[in-house]
Amino acid sequence: MTNRERFRAIARGELLGEVFLPFNLNYGWFMDGTLERWRGEGLPVGADLAALFGFQPVTMTGGAPYSLLPPFPEETLAEDEETRTFRDGCGVVQRVFKVAGGSKMPQWLDYPIKTRADWLRLRERLDPETPGRYPADWATAKQQWEARDVPIGLAPGSFFGHTLQRWVGTEGLCLMLYDAPALVEEMLDYLEGFFLELAGRYLAQGFVFDYASFGEDIAYKGRPFMSPAMFRRFFQPHYVRICAMMRAHGIETIFVDSDGDIAELIPLWLEVGINGFSPLEVAAGMDALALKRQYGDQVVLAGNIDKRALIAGTQAIDAEVEKVRRLLDLGQYFPAVDHSVPQDVPYDHFRYLLDKLHSL
Repeated sequence: MTNRERFRAIARGELLGEVFLPFNLNYGWFMDGTLERWRGEGLPVGADLAALFGFQPVTMTGGAPYSLLPPFPEETLAEDEETRTFRDGCGVVQRVFKVAGGSKMPQWLDYPIKTRADWLRLRERLDPETPGRYPADWATAKQQWEARDVPIGLAPGSFFGHTLQRWVGTEGLCLMLYDAPALVEEMLDYLEGFFLELAGRYLAQGFVFDYASFGEDIAYKGRPFMSPAMFRRFFQPHYVRICAMMRAHGIETIFVDSDGDIAELIPLWLEVGINGFSPLEVAAGMDALALKRQYGDQVVLAGNIDKRALIAGTQAIDAEVEKVRRLLDLGQYFPAVDHSVPQDVPYDHFRYLLDKLHSL
């Protein structure tokens, strides 16, 4: 059985108890600072991480649905000994730390969309006809992708976390839902058509995809950023045609990747054909075993290994591994840390986790 066949069999619930550690399904396993630390604790420099850790590589393609083409020109606006303030390719002004900046949250200071005029200007960078969104040679690209023994996913888009939230800001978007609902609807309508066109071109070429994944980041600790009623009104309808198109082309597993507690939104995603969920952040309140008890074979899950246990040590890690064993027995589960491993995790703790997982 190939890795692609194993991935599909696990997602369908046909292969129980199988340890398949996806690298990287919806997010990277490690922060940059984590790998820097581990090189001082025994991680070989230049090592193939997938081979070293016994991961199964997973990859994605698509029409760069989150990307503005051309991007905004990056420019430095201010700088001191510790931080740099700059405008990034999305037009967002952020302040970042110079040391270990990849492992620390930036401070977001300004966003490109505040008015409809701002949206219309940004929309010019979301043209589905931009050649850079597609392979230069479809036939060669298809041949290369289909020859790989790696599960291949389609990136169909994002209606919240990687688009509107990024361009308007979390607070700004939540307020805009009340203060300018017509503008939010206009942006979502455009994004739906844009994503349909991008994904449709890949599907029309006969690409065989093993899964798809929306990137949303629509929740925080304890709940989503909006009520289920507001999600149903503004966001849920825009997934319907995209999910129907993907399922018509044989994509059976459609993920939503979101930090935070998404439990209230899972029933609404299931209604439109989304059945996969990750990273199931434990600190935010997500419980994969409870989800399996509630939804059974309706859901495919990935993640939910509490990254805080990797800091605490062997006893806490053992408890997480026991949870993984129970989830594997239930099926349709891909073990992974509930987002990137932070840099305060010792290398030997992580190797202990992997040894335990591979022995299941």
